[in-house]
Amino acid sequence: MRKGILLVAYGAVTSQGRRVLVSIDERVRASFPGFSVRWAYSSPAIRTRLAKSGLKSDSVIKALERLWFEHFEHVVIQPLQTIAGVEHEEMLKAIASVVDKKNLSVYVGQPLLADASDISKVAESLLKHLPPERLADEDVIFMGHGSKHPAAQMYAELHKQVQALDNHVHVGTMSGMIDLDFLLPNLTSERVWLMPFLSTVGRHTLNDMAGTNNSSWRSCLEEQGHICLPVLKGTAEYAAIVDIWLEHLRLAAMPLT
Repeated sequence: MRKGILLVAYGAVTSQGRRVLVSIDERVRASFPGFSVRWAYSSPAIRTRLAKSGLKSDSVIKALERLWFEHFEHVVIQPLQTIAGVEHEEMLKAIASVVDKKNLSVYVGQPLLADASDISKVAESLLKHLPPERLADEDVIFMGHGSKHPAAQMYAELHKQVQALDNHVHVGTMSGMIDLDFLLPNLTSERVWLMPFLSTVGRHTLNDMAGTNNSSWRSCLEEQGHICLPVLKGTAEYAAIVDIWLEHLRLAAMPLT
């Protein structure tokens, strides 16, 4: 019986982002020695950029078809996503389109924020990874992607949990109800730390969060008189966050272990 693990990420083109994915790959291989580990990237733009550089860049469909062609019978799919939103639903549709045609057993793990327990674990992890130079009364904002999907409520629940632990730490999103305008009235410190609530450092972190363009969160905060201190470190660089994805993978793989 050939067993595979397919890790599904948005993708990464920066050297920092790719190093993070490599580190996750190493942890998965060490934790699941009986499985062959493969990757799929959900972003067509990133797959195209990687292909132009001569790097392998399978979509979910292509990766599953490749596994089927190589005579794998069982595949555990673990998305490195934050919520079960639009990207997650598109992944499930892609999986179904292959499984319906091929003789392949598939088991799918949950994204990062799947239930209340995950929210508590993530909240605690975020506070453990605050910059050591940050003073106790200084505001910290984690910027997430956000969504109009109902699953975006998980961001709001995480914000509440984080606030209960430290009311100077905030979780906001680029789209949705807890955007920067929502957070601004609650900021009280001159210095404000900006951190991505995104798995890897990419375009959103570099441009939308820490960029110098007029619409970036950094520029908007500086316009309000704050001194912004961006931290360029994605959540997939936090061991405790990766632990949650690995636990979801372990649960999904239980029928095969």
